[in-house]
Amino acid sequence: MTRRPSRRDAASGARPSGPRRRPGPGRRTGADRPARTPVPAVADPSAPDGPKSRLTSRAAVLVLVVAVLMVSYASSLKAFLQQRTHINDLKGQIAEREANIDALEAEKQRWSDPAYIEQQARARLGYVMPGERTYLVLDEDGNALRPQSDLDDPAEVLSTTPTPWWSDAWESVELAGHPPKPAKPPATEIDGSSESAG
Repeated sequence: MTRRPSRRDAASGARPSGPRRRPGPGRRTGADRPARTPVPAVADPSAPDGPKSRLTSRAAVLVLVVAVLMVSYASSLKAFLQQRTHINDLKGQIAEREANIDALEAEKQRWSDPAYIEQQARARLGYVMPGERTYLVLDEDGNALRPQSDLDDPAEVLSTTPTPWWSDAWESVELAGHPPKPAKPPATEIDGSSESAG
């Protein structure tokens, strides 16, 4: 009994160990055999058309979990942003009220100044010091004009830096050495008396 070569032997290139068959009168050799044409695979009618979907149940569950996490994080992020805007609004209100408190403190310090009190008494109530005379200025309709003079806040008054006297003297010497050029006189008089009649 002869041993047929297995597929493993054919794939590895090993020759069968049994005796070789010789071609007889009715047998064909490998060169005489016609080439085999591949037979197309028969499509399974129960299989769906197109490529097979790779979405498995695990992937669907994973997508669902990720979607739930995104929704929960989006709601918490929205709440966080709303709280941040509320905090910023409250900080703005606090800064505005602190500025109002500072203004009131400055006004309170102004009222501790006797000159400011005197000025307010003159302006608001029309008071005068003993021995002073008051004059009331009327407009064309006979209504009294209110004085518009106010004392400035001492903190807002600009302080000027004093300059030494010799710097002013030296500037006058330089000006005397290089006097400015006189400007051209106007071509005509203001009242038009010297205009040339043309």
